[in-house]
Amino acid sequence: WYFFLGNMIKRMFDIFFSVIGIFLTLPLLTIVLFLVWRNDKSNPLYIAKRVGLKGKEFKMLKVRTMIVNADKTGVDSTSANDSRITKIGSIIRKFKIDELPQLVNILLGQMSFVGPRPSVQRDVNLYSELELKLLLIKPGITDFASIVFSDESDILSDSVDPDLDYHQLIRPGKNKLGLFYLNRNNIFIDICIILITLVTVTSR
Repeated sequence: WYFFLGNMIKRMFDIFFSVIGIFLTLPLLTIVLFLVWRNDKSNPLYIAKRVGLKGKEFKMLKVRTMIVNADKTGVDSTSANDSRITKIGSIIRKFKIDELPQLVNILLGQMSFVGPRPSVQRDVNLYSELELKLLLIKPGITDFASIVFSDESDILSDSVDPDLDYHQLIRPGKNKLGLFYLNRNNIFIDICIILITLVTVTSR
């Protein structure tokens, strides 16, 4: 009963604030999408396939910050000096504006404000039995790991193999923090994580 009530409160929170968030950020997002489109006359939205609740794949929305077809390189991890990132894309990434379209994913019930960041299928294929428990809750825009590893792209700077370095240097810590959240999450912790995340956007 406690688990059901907690999920219901979390879902109501997600719906209410995602609607407000979409309404408040729509003017900014419209301008940003136009600027991205103007840069290369291509779709300003990036639709990324990610693994969500119970291993079900969904389409995560982001503002495109890289060159067209950047995902065709087969490299999933992104370093701060990644040559695929456009000039305007680097500014958008700095202030996390690229994550705003995910408010729609939250409204649709595919994501939550707080939860482990969703991964691509090939990363999930490498998960240990323990790490697979991360798929028992909805992925989120932010969580403990998003705060602790807010400098992830800087960690991967000048990396010869960003994906390999991500799995060796970052993934173990991120997923441990995800499991920590999984066993202790509640609406009060969610609110704290959201507030701290807003602070990290301007000061890390």
